[in-house]
Amino acid sequence: MSKSVHTEAVDQLFEAILSLQSQEECYTFFEDVCTINELLSLSQRFEVAKMLRDKKTYLEISDKTGASTATISRVNRSLTYGNDGYEMVFRRLKEKK
Repeated sequence: MSKSVHTEAVDQLFEAILSLQSQEECYTFFEDVCTINELLSLSQRFEVAKMLRDKKTYLEISDKTGASTATISRVNRSLTYGNDGYEMVFRRLKEKK
């Protein structure tokens, strides 16, 4: 039985995130919503995705980020077979610079 991420509760969470107006507001909100480990895990996955995109090896990524090969593989699967969410964000960040 597969759970759908598209729920009213998730919609409300995303609306709350979209209302944030600065990096400082993000820190304030996410430090309340997430545990430190959850937030660090999310940021680690994002760093792993950037490094995979830059063609770094699993060993290089693991050494720099501390991510397990399972985490690196999971992020790699998202980059390869996912919804292109990482690519969308990477493109927007590049355009912003």
